[in-house]
Amino acid sequence: MSRDKKTKQNLKTMSKNTGVQKARSTSRIFKYGAIGFTRNIWLSVAATLVMSVTLIILFVTVIASAILASTADAMREKIDITIYFKPGTSISSLSSMSNTMGADKNVKSVEVSTSEEEFEKMVEENKTNEGIMQTLEDEAMKEMMIAGMNATMRIKVFDVNDLSSIKEIVEKDRGFIIHIDSERPPTYDVNRTEIETITSWANIARNGGIILSIVFLAISILVIFNTIRMAIFSRREEIYMMKLVGADNSFIRGPFLIEAQISGTIAGIIAATVGYFGFHTIAPHLESYGINIAAINDILETRWLVLVYIIIIAIGILIGTISSTLAIHKYLSATAKRSHKKKNR
Repeated sequence: MSRDKKTKQNLKTMSKNTGVQKARSTSRIFKYGAIGFTRNIWLSVAATLVMSVTLIILFVTVIASAILASTADAMREKIDITIYFKPGTSISSLSSMSNTMGADKNVKSVEVSTSEEEFEKMVEENKTNEGIMQTLEDEAMKEMMIAGMNATMRIKVFDVNDLSSIKEIVEKDRGFIIHIDSERPPTYDVNRTEIETITSWANIARNGGIILSIVFLAISILVIFNTIRMAIFSRREEIYMMKLVGADNSFIRGPFLIEAQISGTIAGIIAATVGYFGFHTIAPHLESYGINIAAINDILETRWLVLVYIIIIAIGILIGTISSTLAIHKYLSATAKRSHKKKNR
């Protein structure tokens, strides 16, 4: 065999050996990390529980903000402005005013109804009420009620917080001035208080949840940081022996990272499971108060639930990785400084 062929063969052998060694090192890192997690089980449980609380608060914050925001949006979709016109206003006048109002950029849709149509709607709404239906069988009563029934215009807008252009049309357009019923003002502010209340609650839930999440995130990092430091302290002789036989920092760091990531994974599973079942426990009560949970319910009842679990677990792993990295970096830096001082003596 020529020298070039031997060289290539040796390089291939070294490459294979390096790959095998890396695989063995990785498996050992996972093995030692799992052993470390069970060895310090009470510390690991404490760190996992604190991280679980952090992730649950984060889950609740996101869900509560989304639910309240969607509820406010749903109410905005349902809200309309009703303008009352004098009884007997003609359909041609209503159509003319509808065209004027529909030209406004903030207007989504306009629906007009004559006195006769309003009467028919009232009949439809009360068709199960025998007393009212018997009264309406009298033609004279029917004509009298139609004569006193307001014609209406119902307007849906894009932005319920800015009705200035709508009010300007109602107050200044001649057609509206002539036909509007001065005794029944337009319903500009119906449901406005409820929408503002829900919006403020959504802001409180979001801001309060963010603050609580930050507080518990800091606590989680500190708890895991100290857990890893205590684990390092209890295994300092093992680490010293590893360094003597040539183990690099990545091999020493690996098991502690795995240990923290196991806590993060378990915490993520706990938080997602508690959040899922907790939401379904209170969902019927929320619906009874008119809270819109449809969007969240659709996410948690479809394949998106898997993605929710993955995201929460990933956050837990990230928290564990950051905490353990800080603790190990501090220990290795301190060890390196001590070794450097010894050499200089």
